[in-house]
Amino acid sequence: MNKIIAIQGAEGSNHHKVARDFYGNSIQLKECMSFDALVAYLLDNSEALGVMAIENTIAGSIIPNYALIDTNNLHIIGEKYLNIHHHLMALKGQSINDIKEVWSHPMALLQCKEFFKKHPHIKLVEDVDTAEVAKRISKQNLVGIAAIAPKIAADIFNLVIIEDDIQTVKENATRFVIVQTKLPTNGIDQINKASLKFQLDHKRGSLAAILNMLSDCKMSLTKIQSLPVIETPWKYSFFVDVTFEEYQDYEKAVKIIEIMAEEFKILGTYKNGRK
Repeated sequence: MNKIIAIQGAEGSNHHKVARDFYGNSIQLKECMSFDALVAYLLDNSEALGVMAIENTIAGSIIPNYALIDTNNLHIIGEKYLNIHHHLMALKGQSINDIKEVWSHPMALLQCKEFFKKHPHIKLVEDVDTAEVAKRISKQNLVGIAAIAPKIAADIFNLVIIEDDIQTVKENATRFVIVQTKLPTNGIDQINKASLKFQLDHKRGSLAAILNMLSDCKMSLTKIQSLPVIETPWKYSFFVDVTFEEYQDYEKAVKIIEIMAEEFKILGTYKNGRK
């Protein structure tokens, strides 16, 4: 039976590409138009997996997704780093001069703003999803309309890429995590990264002490993100990602954090996606 993968967005999106890169083409795709809808689907379908963007090199951390993973007790079982490429695509037989309007997600339009300054005849129209626009152009045979979307969308919906890599910042990457509701079964030999959450006593040096301990335990800190604790003003939870060479070092760090922190939770242990 094919794995059921829930994604935010439509077939042909970057989330779809990550799902396919991670699990191959033989997957059953569940399209969700929001991350809240994705999580709701996972909670109702325990066998399904989800792909969620968690941070971007330009936009930074996607804070609501940290909260969704935490409050719904999802488990991170893997990650994927994807370089983001924006391509201009339309029905075959057209050039840039034939395009009157470009429809895409507001963020994609913003990231390609400099390109369209060279083509003032094109009207930019905000839409809900990059890949969904590509699909609509194909299904409805929309002449004179182009989409900004990943190359996978052009392949799936039989569109031609008019211009490659039109994004202003060429080095743009997004980190995606793979999540599920069931407890993970990753083997120790497959684990060299962990996502942790903890709260500390509000006193001077408490965060520095725990970060120093992680260093002493040979943990490499790759991410730290604070989120306010909603029910307690001026108190924060810290979300931390660490990588390590030896699993025993990680186990030692966990035991010490359990003593040092007021609240501690392991969000996931998995293989480092950057190796």
